Order: sequence, then structure tokens, then C-alpha cells
Amino acid sequence: MTRLAQTAGLNDIQREILSTVRDFVDNEIIPVATRLEHRDEYPTEIVEGLKELGLFGLMIPEEYGGLGESLLTYALCVEEIARGWMSVSGIINTHFIVAYMLKQHGTQEQKDTFLPRMALGEVRGAFSMSEPALGSDVSAISSKGVKDGDEYVLNGQKMWLTNGGTSTLVAVLCRSDEGHPEGTAPHKSMTTFLVEKEPGFGEVRPGLTIPGKIDKMGYKGVDTTELIMDDLRIPANRVLGGATGRGFYQMMDGVEVGRVNVAARGCGVAQRAFELGVSYAQQRHTFGKPIAQHQAIQFKLAEMATKVEAAHAMMVNAARKKDSGERNDLEAGMAKYLASEYCKEVVEDAFRIHGGYGFSKEYEIERLYREAPMLLIGEGTAEIQKMIIGRRLLEEYRFQG
Repeated sequence: MTRLAQTAGLNDIQREILSTVRDFVDNEIIPVATRLEHRDEYPTEIVEGLKELGLFGLMIPEEYGGLGESLLTYALCVEEIARGWMSVSGIINTHFIVAYMLKQHGTQEQKDTFLPRMALGEVRGAFSMSEPALGSDVSAISSKGVKDGDEYVLNGQKMWLTNGGTSTLVAVLCRSDEGHPEGTAPHKSMTTFLVEKEPGFGEVRPGLTIPGKIDKMGYKGVDTTELIMDDLRIPANRVLGGATGRGFYQMMDGVEVGRVNVAARGCGVAQRAFELGVSYAQQRHTFGKPIAQHQAIQFKLAEMATKVEAAHAMMVNAARKKDSGERNDLEAGMAKYLASEYCKEVVEDAFRIHGGYGFSKEYEIERLYREAPMLLIGEGTAEIQKMIIGRRLLEEYRFQG
């Protein structure tokens, strides 16, 4: 283990899990990540390995066949996986958010039906909140679910589904006016529907189409898709929690832990960028000595390492806050904001240390340079995080005049 990004107070089980994951990353992910990423190839063998390690059920309670671990343990595992290849951590994250939402908000029947198979990785999750025209304005969703007897009929177009093709269970946020009269606040008339489907592309069940993968600058390998619902019929017992109107709060709860996950991903990518930069700086010679011995490079390495440490500390704090049962939207927003911004800066500095070779696809830093920007927008942009942070600070420091 390196000196940077260590976490105090872990128990023996947590340390063993993290050691196992790090070995898996070093031996099974890092050697193949760049080759698979350049091909935009789904990492099937890596995913099978993660299933064998039990990581798809890491936070699912033991009664449902999972490991019953904490958000902190999960976030530290994500940090390790993202250090190897960020796309793999994305495959795990969306699955985890759906499992978390089921654990926290699902009916007993929904938990019994899905969680045991999700723990094994047999059912793979994705969640769908965004739409082509709304960006960060969740209240503006237009997809709609209308009750028809014992079913709901869903219509609309969703966007930016990670695991859209490979998943078999999608949590879809739609507007549902049933029981919510006209004039009801938008966030009180949204419902999360649990949509089961076949993996793949095209029409994956009657009324549901996954058109194909979106071609992206980075974050390749993992499938990011649209989702089109055209009179898609869903049984009423697939409303998450059994009641309409709760979808916005359920999704925000999932996104809150998702922000801790994105912070962990930022930490992992930044760690890897630092490792690559500090290693290359000791191998590359200019003016008769390794560039690591030039003061300008040492200053850059010092700044990078400090950012890695700071981001890791804030991510750990946000995870521990959530594990304690306390509200953590302030801490999660801060961690996500800082870790994603610092990740971008550390990756760019490592890229600069590599000089012209950083622009070559033969070097791993080129891949990281294209991956880091996704973290700036995933689970809410920096501007959204600042809004959350600012509002919470005003609540905490309300002027008493």
C-alpha cells in the first residue's frame, strides 16, 4: 500500500476486502484496461471476476445474500476500482444505487424478489432520471406513467443510462398525476417504476427500446444509452415502495450516495494519475538528470499529492456521515465537487509531466485525460453541487437578527 489515501479506523474485514480488491485491480484490470477502452469493449471477464468477489452485493444485507458492508467500505472499493479503470466503477455504481433504493424504499415483496439476485450479479441494475431536454432540472421531466387497471402505461424518452444495455432492472423516474391534483409541486408527483427487461439493444420488451450505445469521448467500455418507452405496461406492484408520488425523494436519496461514489471515483483516478506522473518523472531524463529532480516537477508532484489526500479525506468523511444515519447532502456535495475538480487538475498535471508522450495513446495517462471530465458532470455538475452546499450552509448558519 502507498502512503497516500490511507484510511484510519478500518476493521480487519474492511482491510481484507480492500487488499483483495487492490490485488484484483493490479492483476486483472490495469493490464487490460487501456486496450479494452480503446476498443470500447465491455469488460465481461472483469465483471465476472467482480461477481465472484461478491462486489455486486457489497452493501446488500446478509439476509438477502449480500455482504452487508457499509457505504465507507463500498466507497473505498470503488476508489480502488476507479484507480484501475473508471468505467468498471460505473458498472458497479448504477447497480449499487438501484439496490440501495430497493433496500431503503422497496416493499418487502420487491426486496425479496430482486435483492438476492442482485447480490449475485444475476440481476443488474441501472437507474434512469435524466431526459434529453432537461439537464439538471429534474422537476421538468416529461416522461409519464398513467394507471390503467392493475398496470401503469409509461411513455417518454430517457437519457444517459449507464448499464442501459447490459442491465436487466431499471429504476425509471416518471411523472404520475394519479392522486396528485393539478397544481401539485412537480417533485410531489413523480414515481419510480421498476422496469424489468432483457439485456441487449433494440426492443428489449414490448414497448421498451434501448436504441444503442452513445459514442463518448471517454468513459468507454461501459454502455451508456437512451431509453424509449412507447405504451410500456408495468404491473402496479412495480411502483417502488408501493405508492406513487415518492419518486423524487427516492431518486435523490440514491443520488446522494451516488455522489459519494463519484467522489470515490475521482479519488481513484487522481491516485492513478499521480502514480503515473511520479513514476514517469523518475524515468525521464532532461539536462542530465531525472525530471523528478527539477524543482518545478517536485512542486507539481507536491501539489498533486496534496490534492489526492484532501479529496480522499472529504470522501471518507461523507461516507462515514451517511453510515452514521445523519444527513450528508452537504458533505457529499462538497466531496463530489472537490474530488472531481481535483481529479481533473491532478490528471492534467500528470499529463503535463509526460510531455509529448502524454498525447500518445500508448500511454495510460491519455485515457485518464479523457475520462476525468465525466466526473465533472456525473451525479450533478459543479454548479449543482455549489447550489446544494450554499443552501445547506445558509440553513446551518441562519442569521439571527
